[in-house]
Amino acid sequence: MAYRPELSLPEPLEPSAPLPHRKIIRSWLTPLAQRSTWRAFALITLDYILFFGLMAAVVLVDSVWLKLLAALAAGFVIGRLFIIGHDGCHQSLTENRRLNKWLGRIAFLPSLTAYSLWDMGHNVVHHGFTNLKGVDFVWAPMTQDEYRAMSPMRRVAERIYRSGWGPGLYYAVEIWWAKMMFPSKKTMGNTYRPVFTRDCLLVSGFALLWIAALVGAAFATGQSAWLLVLLGFVVPMVFWFNMMGFVIYGHHTHVRVQWHNEKAAWQRAQPFVSTTVHLTFPFRIGALMHHIMEHTAHHVDMSIPLYKLKETQKVLEQMLPGRIIIQRFSWKWYFDTARACKLYDFTRQCWTDFKGRATSELRALVPPQAADAAARPA
Repeated sequence: MAYRPELSLPEPLEPSAPLPHRKIIRSWLTPLAQRSTWRAFALITLDYILFFGLMAAVVLVDSVWLKLLAALAAGFVIGRLFIIGHDGCHQSLTENRRLNKWLGRIAFLPSLTAYSLWDMGHNVVHHGFTNLKGVDFVWAPMTQDEYRAMSPMRRVAERIYRSGWGPGLYYAVEIWWAKMMFPSKKTMGNTYRPVFTRDCLLVSGFALLWIAALVGAAFATGQSAWLLVLLGFVVPMVFWFNMMGFVIYGHHTHVRVQWHNEKAAWQRAQPFVSTTVHLTFPFRIGALMHHIMEHTAHHVDMSIPLYKLKETQKVLEQMLPGRIIIQRFSWKWYFDTARACKLYDFTRQCWTDFKGRATSELRALVPPQAADAAARPA
Protein backbone atom coordinates (compact mmCIF):
# COMPACT_ATOMS: atom_id res chain seq x y z
CA MET A 1 0.00 0.00 0.00
CA ALA A 2 1.28 3.48 -0.86
CA TYR A 3 0.88 5.66 2.24
CA ARG A 4 -0.16 9.27 1.91
CA PRO A 5 2.78 11.66 2.02
CA GLU A 6 0.92 14.00 4.42
CA LEU A 7 1.18 11.38 7.16
CA SER A 8 4.87 12.34 7.68
CA LEU A 9 5.54 9.09 9.47
CA PRO A 10 8.86 8.52 11.27
CA GLU A 11 10.93 5.42 10.66
CA PRO A 12 9.34 2.16 11.86
CA LEU A 13 10.29 1.25 15.42
CA GLU A 14 12.76 -1.50 16.08
CA PRO A 15 11.13 -4.43 17.91
CA SER A 16 13.45 -3.89 20.88
CA ALA A 17 12.79 -0.13 21.15
CA PRO A 18 10.46 1.18 23.88
CA LEU A 19 6.87 1.61 22.76
CA PRO A 20 5.97 5.30 22.39
CA HIS A 21 3.20 6.89 24.42
CA ARG A 22 -0.29 6.19 23.14
CA LYS A 23 -0.72 9.86 22.15
CA ILE A 24 2.25 9.59 19.80
CA ILE A 25 0.91 6.42 18.20
CA ARG A 26 -2.48 8.07 17.78
CA SER A 27 -0.81 11.04 16.08
CA TRP A 28 0.32 8.70 13.29
CA LEU A 29 -3.33 7.81 12.62
CA THR A 30 -5.07 11.18 13.06
CA PRO A 31 -4.81 12.24 9.37
CA LEU A 32 -6.68 9.05 8.42
CA ALA A 33 -9.50 9.32 10.95
CA GLN A 34 -11.86 11.84 9.31
CA ARG A 35 -15.54 10.99 9.80
CA SER A 36 -18.18 11.34 7.11
CA THR A 37 -21.89 11.88 7.82
CA TRP A 38 -23.05 10.92 4.33
CA ARG A 39 -21.04 7.72 4.48
CA ALA A 40 -22.56 6.84 7.85
CA PHE A 41 -26.08 7.31 6.47
CA ALA A 42 -25.23 5.30 3.36
CA LEU A 43 -23.94 2.39 5.43
CA ILE A 44 -26.89 2.23 7.81
CA THR A 45 -29.39 2.65 4.95
CA LEU A 46 -27.79 -0.13 2.92
CA ASP A 47 -27.73 -2.56 5.82
CA TYR A 48 -31.32 -1.84 6.82
CA ILE A 49 -32.43 -2.41 3.21
CA LEU A 50 -30.60 -5.76 3.29
CA PHE A 51 -32.15 -6.64 6.65
CA PHE A 52 -35.73 -5.88 5.66
CA GLY A 53 -35.22 -7.48 2.25
CA LEU A 54 -34.08 -10.70 3.90
CA MET A 55 -37.02 -10.58 6.31
CA ALA A 56 -39.33 -10.25 3.29
CA ALA A 57 -37.64 -13.28 1.72
CA VAL A 58 -38.24 -15.30 4.89
CA VAL A 59 -41.95 -14.50 4.59
CA LEU A 60 -42.45 -14.66 0.83
CA VAL A 61 -40.32 -17.48 -0.60
CA ASP A 62 -41.87 -20.94 -0.65
CA SER A 63 -38.87 -23.17 0.01
CA VAL A 64 -38.14 -23.71 3.73
CA TRP A 65 -34.45 -24.10 2.87
CA LEU A 66 -34.39 -20.74 1.08
CA LYS A 67 -36.21 -19.21 4.06
CA LEU A 68 -33.51 -20.65 6.33
CA LEU A 69 -30.75 -19.29 4.10
CA ALA A 70 -32.36 -15.82 4.18
CA ALA A 71 -32.68 -16.08 7.98
CA LEU A 72 -28.99 -16.90 8.39
CA ALA A 73 -28.03 -14.04 6.08
CA ALA A 74 -30.26 -11.73 8.14
CA GLY A 75 -28.31 -12.76 11.24
CA PHE A 76 -25.09 -11.72 9.50
CA VAL A 77 -26.61 -8.36 8.53
CA ILE A 78 -27.65 -7.85 12.16
CA GLY A 79 -23.94 -8.17 12.91
CA ARG A 80 -23.12 -5.54 10.29
CA LEU A 81 -25.71 -3.16 11.75
CA PHE A 82 -24.32 -3.77 15.22
CA ILE A 83 -20.84 -2.75 14.05
CA ILE A 84 -22.29 0.52 12.73
CA GLY A 85 -24.03 1.08 16.08
CA HIS A 86 -20.75 0.25 17.84
CA ASP A 87 -19.11 3.10 15.91
CA GLY A 88 -21.95 5.43 16.83
CA CYS A 89 -21.47 4.51 20.49
CA HIS A 90 -17.76 5.34 20.17
CA GLN A 91 -18.64 8.72 18.60
CA SER A 92 -16.63 7.67 15.54
CA LEU A 93 -19.47 7.43 13.01
CA THR A 94 -20.03 11.15 12.30
CA GLU A 95 -18.74 14.45 13.70
CA ASN A 96 -22.05 15.14 15.50
CA ARG A 97 -22.31 13.59 18.98
CA ARG A 98 -26.12 13.75 19.21
CA LEU A 99 -26.48 12.23 15.74
CA ASN A 100 -24.06 9.45 16.66
CA LYS A 101 -26.19 8.54 19.69
CA TRP A 102 -29.37 8.24 17.64
CA LEU A 103 -27.78 6.44 14.72
CA GLY A 104 -26.17 4.10 17.23
CA ARG A 105 -29.51 3.34 18.89
CA ILE A 106 -31.18 2.78 15.51
CA ALA A 107 -28.40 0.48 14.27
CA PHE A 108 -28.46 -1.48 17.57
CA LEU A 109 -32.18 -2.31 17.36
CA PRO A 110 -32.04 -5.62 15.39
CA SER A 111 -29.32 -6.98 17.71
CA LEU A 112 -31.48 -5.99 20.71
CA THR A 113 -28.56 -4.07 22.20
CA ALA A 114 -29.28 -1.36 24.78
CA TYR A 115 -27.14 1.59 23.70
CA SER A 116 -26.37 3.08 27.12
CA LEU A 117 -25.56 -0.30 28.69
CA TRP A 118 -23.24 -1.15 25.81
CA ASP A 119 -21.61 2.25 26.25
CA MET A 120 -20.97 1.50 29.92
CA GLY A 121 -19.80 -2.10 29.54
CA HIS A 122 -17.82 -1.71 26.33
CA ASN A 123 -16.50 1.84 26.15
CA VAL A 124 -15.86 2.44 29.84
CA VAL A 125 -15.01 -1.03 31.17
CA HIS A 126 -13.67 -3.07 28.24
CA HIS A 127 -11.76 -0.30 26.46
CA GLY A 128 -10.73 1.41 29.69
CA PHE A 129 -9.32 -1.78 31.23
CA THR A 130 -8.74 -4.26 28.41
CA ASN A 131 -7.57 -7.67 29.72
CA LEU A 132 -7.31 -6.50 33.33
CA LYS A 133 -8.71 -9.35 35.39
CA GLY A 134 -11.43 -8.31 37.82
CA VAL A 135 -12.45 -5.31 35.72
CA ASP A 136 -12.71 -6.32 32.06
CA PHE A 137 -15.33 -9.07 31.90
CA VAL A 138 -15.20 -9.90 28.16
CA TRP A 139 -13.94 -13.49 27.80
CA ALA A 140 -11.98 -13.01 31.03
CA PRO A 141 -10.25 -16.35 31.75
CA MET A 142 -10.60 -18.11 35.09
CA THR A 143 -7.64 -19.21 37.15
CA GLN A 144 -7.37 -22.85 38.16
CA ASP A 145 -8.30 -21.95 41.75
CA GLU A 146 -11.43 -20.17 40.51
CA TYR A 147 -12.29 -23.12 38.30
CA ARG A 148 -11.86 -25.59 41.18
CA ALA A 149 -14.18 -23.47 43.35
CA MET A 150 -17.01 -23.56 40.79
CA SER A 151 -20.07 -25.73 41.16
CA PRO A 152 -20.16 -28.80 38.87
CA MET A 153 -22.77 -27.14 36.62
CA ARG A 154 -20.75 -23.95 36.35
CA ARG A 155 -17.67 -25.99 35.39
CA VAL A 156 -19.68 -27.63 32.62
CA ALA A 157 -20.73 -24.19 31.36
CA GLU A 158 -17.10 -23.00 31.37
CA ARG A 159 -16.02 -26.06 29.41
CA ILE A 160 -18.74 -25.42 26.83
CA TYR A 161 -17.85 -21.74 26.53
CA ARG A 162 -14.15 -22.57 26.03
CA SER A 163 -14.71 -25.56 23.72
CA GLY A 164 -14.78 -23.55 20.50
CA TRP A 165 -18.45 -24.50 20.03
CA GLY A 166 -19.91 -22.21 22.68
CA PRO A 167 -19.15 -18.57 21.81
CA GLY A 168 -22.77 -17.81 20.99
CA LEU A 169 -23.99 -19.31 24.26
CA TYR A 170 -21.33 -17.34 26.14
CA TYR A 171 -22.36 -14.05 24.59
CA ALA A 172 -26.10 -14.70 24.98
CA VAL A 173 -25.87 -15.77 28.64
CA GLU A 174 -22.88 -14.00 30.15
CA ILE A 175 -23.01 -10.66 28.35
CA TRP A 176 -26.35 -10.00 26.61
CA TRP A 177 -28.75 -11.51 29.15
CA ALA A 178 -26.68 -10.80 32.28
CA LYS A 179 -25.53 -7.30 31.45
CA MET A 180 -27.57 -5.89 28.54
CA MET A 181 -31.19 -6.78 29.37
CA PHE A 182 -32.66 -5.00 32.42
CA PRO A 183 -29.73 -5.59 34.79
CA SER A 184 -30.77 -4.95 38.38
CA LYS A 185 -29.74 -1.90 40.36
CA LYS A 186 -27.86 -4.32 42.62
CA THR A 187 -25.88 -5.60 39.62
CA MET A 188 -25.12 -2.11 38.35
CA GLY A 189 -24.38 -0.63 41.77
CA ASN A 190 -23.48 3.06 41.74
CA THR A 191 -23.34 3.09 37.94
CA TYR A 192 -27.11 2.56 37.53
CA ARG A 193 -28.91 5.26 35.48
CA PRO A 194 -32.58 5.48 34.38
CA VAL A 195 -31.48 5.60 30.73
CA PHE A 196 -30.44 1.94 31.04
CA THR A 197 -34.06 0.94 31.60
CA ARG A 198 -35.32 3.21 28.82
CA ASP A 199 -32.90 1.66 26.32
CA CYS A 200 -33.88 -1.86 27.41
CA LEU A 201 -37.54 -0.93 26.89
CA LEU A 202 -36.67 0.44 23.45
CA VAL A 203 -35.05 -2.78 22.22
CA SER A 204 -37.72 -4.92 23.90
CA GLY A 205 -40.39 -2.93 22.07
CA PHE A 206 -38.55 -3.48 18.80
CA ALA A 207 -38.40 -7.24 19.49
CA LEU A 208 -42.16 -7.36 20.18
CA LEU A 209 -42.92 -5.41 16.99
CA TRP A 210 -40.61 -7.71 15.02
CA ILE A 211 -42.33 -10.83 16.32
CA ALA A 212 -45.80 -9.31 15.88
CA ALA A 213 -45.00 -8.42 12.26
CA LEU A 214 -43.94 -12.02 11.58
CA VAL A 215 -47.11 -13.38 13.20
CA GLY A 216 -49.23 -10.94 11.18
CA ALA A 217 -47.42 -11.93 7.98
CA ALA A 218 -48.04 -15.60 8.79
CA PHE A 219 -51.80 -15.06 9.09
CA ALA A 220 -51.86 -12.88 5.97
CA THR A 221 -50.09 -15.53 3.88
CA GLY A 222 -51.58 -18.66 5.42
CA GLN A 223 -48.31 -19.90 6.92
CA SER A 224 -47.39 -21.27 10.31
CA ALA A 225 -46.79 -18.43 12.76
CA TRP A 226 -44.44 -20.66 14.75
CA LEU A 227 -42.36 -21.39 11.65
CA LEU A 228 -42.08 -17.73 10.65
CA VAL A 229 -41.15 -16.64 14.17
CA LEU A 230 -38.55 -19.42 14.30
CA LEU A 231 -37.03 -18.52 10.93
CA GLY A 232 -37.61 -14.77 11.03
CA PHE A 233 -36.59 -14.05 14.62
CA VAL A 234 -35.01 -16.98 16.48
CA VAL A 235 -32.61 -18.14 13.73
CA PRO A 236 -31.24 -14.62 12.96
CA MET A 237 -30.76 -13.95 16.68
CA VAL A 238 -28.98 -17.28 17.25
CA PHE A 239 -26.72 -16.57 14.27
CA TRP A 240 -26.04 -13.06 15.62
CA PHE A 241 -25.17 -14.35 19.11
CA ASN A 242 -22.72 -16.85 17.62
CA MET A 243 -21.22 -14.25 15.30
CA MET A 244 -20.72 -11.80 18.16
CA GLY A 245 -19.32 -14.39 20.55
CA PHE A 246 -16.89 -15.59 17.88
CA VAL A 247 -15.75 -12.05 16.98
CA ILE A 248 -14.97 -10.93 20.52
CA TYR A 249 -13.33 -14.28 21.28
CA GLY A 250 -11.09 -13.86 18.24
CA HIS A 251 -10.27 -10.28 19.18
CA HIS A 252 -8.80 -11.09 22.58
CA THR A 253 -8.00 -14.82 22.79
CA HIS A 254 -4.69 -16.08 21.44
CA VAL A 255 -1.72 -17.94 22.92
CA ARG A 256 0.27 -14.69 22.56
CA VAL A 257 -2.36 -12.51 24.25
CA GLN A 258 -1.66 -11.72 27.89
CA TRP A 259 -4.04 -11.06 30.76
CA HIS A 260 -3.04 -9.26 33.96
CA ASN A 261 -4.38 -9.24 37.50
CA GLU A 262 -2.30 -6.31 38.76
CA LYS A 263 -2.95 -2.83 37.46
CA ALA A 264 0.69 -1.72 37.53
CA ALA A 265 1.83 -4.66 35.41
CA TRP A 266 -1.15 -4.17 33.12
CA GLN A 267 -0.21 -0.51 32.57
CA ARG A 268 3.42 -1.40 31.82
CA ALA A 269 2.23 -3.88 29.17
CA GLN A 270 0.50 -1.01 27.28
CA PRO A 271 -2.54 -3.21 26.59
CA PHE A 272 -3.98 -1.17 23.73
CA VAL A 273 -1.43 -2.93 21.49
CA SER A 274 -0.63 -6.20 23.25
CA THR A 275 -4.13 -7.49 24.04
CA THR A 276 -5.77 -7.44 20.62
CA VAL A 277 -5.52 -9.73 17.60
CA HIS A 278 -5.75 -8.75 13.93
CA LEU A 279 -7.56 -11.71 12.39
CA THR A 280 -7.27 -11.85 8.61
CA PHE A 281 -9.67 -13.72 6.33
CA PRO A 282 -9.76 -14.78 2.67
CA PHE A 283 -12.41 -13.68 0.17
CA ARG A 284 -12.81 -10.18 1.64
CA ILE A 285 -14.77 -11.55 4.58
CA GLY A 286 -13.19 -8.89 6.76
CA ALA A 287 -14.64 -6.18 4.53
CA LEU A 288 -18.07 -7.81 4.77
CA MET A 289 -17.78 -7.39 8.55
CA HIS A 290 -17.07 -3.66 8.16
CA HIS A 291 -13.37 -4.25 8.98
CA ILE A 292 -14.07 -4.82 12.68
CA MET A 293 -11.34 -7.50 12.70
CA GLU A 294 -8.69 -4.81 12.14
CA HIS A 295 -8.96 -4.50 15.88
CA THR A 296 -5.62 -3.15 17.04
CA ALA A 297 -6.22 0.18 15.33
CA HIS A 298 -9.63 0.38 16.99
CA HIS A 299 -8.14 -0.14 20.46
CA VAL A 300 -5.36 2.37 19.85
CA ASP A 301 -7.87 5.04 18.82
CA MET A 302 -11.61 4.46 19.22
CA SER A 303 -12.41 7.59 17.20
CA ILE A 304 -11.34 5.92 13.94
CA PRO A 305 -14.48 5.11 11.89
CA LEU A 306 -15.00 1.58 10.62
CA TYR A 307 -14.41 2.67 7.02
CA LYS A 308 -10.88 3.83 7.97
CA LEU A 309 -9.79 0.84 10.03
CA LYS A 310 -8.12 -1.08 7.20
CA GLU A 311 -5.86 1.82 6.30
CA THR A 312 -4.98 2.73 9.90
CA GLN A 313 -4.26 -0.91 10.77
CA LYS A 314 -1.74 -1.03 7.91
CA VAL A 315 -0.03 2.09 9.27
CA LEU A 316 0.26 0.52 12.73
CA GLU A 317 1.69 -2.69 11.35
CA GLN A 318 4.18 -0.75 9.25
CA MET A 319 5.27 1.36 12.23
CA LEU A 320 5.31 -1.40 14.88
CA PRO A 321 6.74 -4.47 13.13
CA GLY A 322 6.62 -7.61 15.24
CA ARG A 323 4.54 -6.06 18.02
CA ILE A 324 1.03 -6.64 16.74
CA ILE A 325 -0.50 -10.10 16.76
CA ILE A 326 -1.55 -10.86 13.18
CA GLN A 327 -3.28 -14.18 12.71
CA ARG A 328 -4.61 -15.65 9.47
CA PHE A 329 -7.87 -17.33 10.34
CA SER A 330 -8.37 -21.05 9.82
CA TRP A 331 -10.62 -23.47 11.62
CA LYS A 332 -7.53 -25.44 12.65
CA TRP A 333 -6.05 -22.36 14.32
CA TYR A 334 -9.39 -21.58 15.97
CA PHE A 335 -9.84 -25.00 17.56
CA ASP A 336 -6.15 -25.23 18.46
CA THR A 337 -6.62 -21.93 20.31
CA ALA A 338 -9.78 -23.20 21.99
CA ARG A 339 -7.88 -26.28 23.21
CA ALA A 340 -4.97 -24.18 24.50
CA CYS A 341 -6.75 -21.21 26.06
CA LYS A 342 -8.87 -22.68 28.85
CA LEU A 343 -7.57 -21.02 32.03
CA TYR A 344 -4.91 -18.42 32.80
CA ASP A 345 -2.03 -18.66 35.26
CA PHE A 346 -1.12 -15.17 36.43
CA THR A 347 1.93 -16.41 38.34
CA ARG A 348 3.56 -17.92 35.27
CA GLN A 349 1.77 -15.52 32.92
CA CYS A 350 0.60 -18.20 30.53
CA TRP A 351 -2.51 -19.96 29.29
CA THR A 352 -3.22 -23.43 30.66
CA ASP A 353 -5.60 -26.31 30.14
CA PHE A 354 -8.22 -27.21 32.77
CA LYS A 355 -5.59 -29.27 34.65
CA GLY A 356 -3.26 -26.29 34.95
CA ARG A 357 -0.70 -27.47 32.40
CA ALA A 358 0.91 -24.60 30.49
CA THR A 359 -0.23 -24.36 26.87
CA SER A 360 1.55 -21.14 25.90
CA GLU A 361 4.95 -19.57 26.46
CA LEU A 362 5.72 -18.87 30.12
CA ARG A 363 6.43 -15.16 30.57
CA ALA A 364 7.47 -15.40 34.20
CA LEU A 365 9.87 -17.77 35.93
CA VAL A 366 8.55 -19.51 39.05
CA PRO A 367 10.10 -22.06 41.42
CA PRO A 368 9.55 -25.68 40.34
CA GLN A 369 7.42 -26.36 43.45
CA ALA A 370 5.03 -23.53 42.54
CA ALA A 371 4.79 -24.74 38.94
CA ASP A 372 3.99 -28.26 40.15
CA ALA A 373 1.30 -26.94 42.48
CA ALA A 374 -0.25 -24.87 39.71
CA ALA A 375 -0.44 -27.91 37.43
CA ARG A 376 -2.02 -30.19 40.06
CA PRO A 377 -5.11 -31.85 38.52
CA ALA A 378 -8.52 -30.45 39.39
